[in-house]
Amino acid sequence: MSASQLSFNTFDAPSEGDARGALVFDRVRKSWGDHVAIPDLSFTISPGTLTTLLGPSGCGKTTTLRLIAGLELPDAGRITLGGRDVTRLGAQQRDVSMVFQSYALFPHMSVFENAAYGLTVTRVPKREIHERVLEALARVGLASHVQRLPAELSGGQQQRVAVARALVLAPEVMLFDEPLSNLDAQLRVRVRDDIRDLQTQLGLTVVYVTHDQEEALAISDQVIVMHEGRIAQQDTPRALVEQPADAFVAQFIGNANLVDLPVTQRGVGQVQCDFHGLPLTLRYDGPSLATARVAIRPEALTLQPLAGPDSRADAPRGLPGEIRRVTYLGRATQYLVQSSAGALVVLSHQFETPFPVGTRVAVGLHARGAAIVGAAQ
Repeated sequence: MSASQLSFNTFDAPSEGDARGALVFDRVRKSWGDHVAIPDLSFTISPGTLTTLLGPSGCGKTTTLRLIAGLELPDAGRITLGGRDVTRLGAQQRDVSMVFQSYALFPHMSVFENAAYGLTVTRVPKREIHERVLEALARVGLASHVQRLPAELSGGQQQRVAVARALVLAPEVMLFDEPLSNLDAQLRVRVRDDIRDLQTQLGLTVVYVTHDQEEALAISDQVIVMHEGRIAQQDTPRALVEQPADAFVAQFIGNANLVDLPVTQRGVGQVQCDFHGLPLTLRYDGPSLATARVAIRPEALTLQPLAGPDSRADAPRGLPGEIRRVTYLGRATQYLVQSSAGALVVLSHQFETPFPVGTRVAVGLHARGAAIVGAAQ
């Protein structure tokens, strides 16, 4: 998809202050028998934004998406869409469209017929169907593929047909249920960027489900991190990474190292901790702590070699440790370092020869890559 393929006839972006697409969950509950999938869920999604529901398998994100779509109805609570109460309305009565993980295309229908399906079954006039479908296919870069069958398309192209089929309905909210999981790594990046570009260009309200942290951070205005049916944190991608609400968010989003550090000083909005001999000043507005649990992102740690056991004068400052494992990841090298603070995962983007296993190192820390996530356990 490119900007030159986009026009703004059928699908107008919402004007400022337009409530169309605003979505509110108010104390929503959903269970099956004795299993409570969603115990008490409340959140608000602003119109014209892309919000991702992120979390591990079984956290309730797909159930939440199905509640938005009307494919499931809540046991309690209230759901409003564009200011209208849709709590007891089924999928056909809600102005939403869903893009499924499996594409769900009809193999015997052409690209055009698949994209037109929703309009055809609702008996939209043929001329209007033709205009809207061609426009939607142009938006997703498939204007020249209208007569092809799904089997003649790549996985990424099939996913774009599914997006066009949802788009022609001009819904208040578009829902994406792990839409990239069937694509290879390079294609996932390209299609996710296409979805984000389309959402931004048209001002669509999008709710997107994934378990892929990088995917969520790359495309979202807001991310709702879910854990056991509850919201662990709802925030911008940057805030989730730099100021996680708790240890679960820190580890799930950034694979953070968790260390317990004594608090040595407290000021206005900040505290100073002792990182095993190194002073570490961190933002903090919570209750008084004697020892803080600190989440440290692997990329915030640095490594410098120690010359030898007897070196003193020129030894670099940092937490002494020894490299126990080296993993080459292509874009970075990941080290497991055993130190007096415990085992630390370090992610290095330096491209010189990596340190071998057994190297004695000094572990340094960039303070911006650390955040207090509570009291020591």
